[in-house]
Amino acid sequence: MYQEWSGCQKSELHFSKNDTWDRMLQQGIQLSDRFCQDDRIRIRQPRRNLQVKAVRPVSRTNDFVAYVDAIGYLDGTRCLLEWKTTSSRYPEEPNGLLALDPQLVCYSWMTGIAEVAQVVFVRKGMVEVQYLRTTITHEQRQEFGQLVEDTIHRIESAQFLPHSGIRFPQNPCSSCPYVGLCLGRQDLADGTLVRRPGAEDLGWLDELNY
Repeated sequence: MYQEWSGCQKSELHFSKNDTWDRMLQQGIQLSDRFCQDDRIRIRQPRRNLQVKAVRPVSRTNDFVAYVDAIGYLDGTRCLLEWKTTSSRYPEEPNGLLALDPQLVCYSWMTGIAEVAQVVFVRKGMVEVQYLRTTITHEQRQEFGQLVEDTIHRIESAQFLPHSGIRFPQNPCSSCPYVGLCLGRQDLADGTLVRRPGAEDLGWLDELNY
């Protein structure tokens, strides 16, 4: 690791406020040690199952190409693996949130593998490795496939419409009032979407000075 990272020491790298070349090297070593000590990941035939290229035809003239970080085992369960690095922990609540990540849904659709996981290397004062796993349903893969078909059709027709994305840890789902509907959690939907008693009283608006 030191040899690989030392090759970047003289490069014009821009570090964040509290980062330095030495600090990132130290954190990298600590995270690697923690990852090895956890001993929860197994990847057989790494030359074949790391940086896996997946290709899927989406039209007569276009293919959808994705590069999956790894296909292996987490705690003995075969799954698709995605490596992540971050300076803060990824949210683990509410339950089912990870299954809404479009990147994982995309990779599951491309590979047909329902079990997916993120291995998150958290660079903070006390380094941590998170192991987050979820299941992508057949219905989700079908919906994503339809979205891809629709998007490709619009692109080929020169209709370029914006699409929102989800990224951890700055994840709009964490604060979205409709996340309960996506997850089928009536308690979350009721807590954010149902009008509370007294909410119809808007008299305070008349007291505002414009």
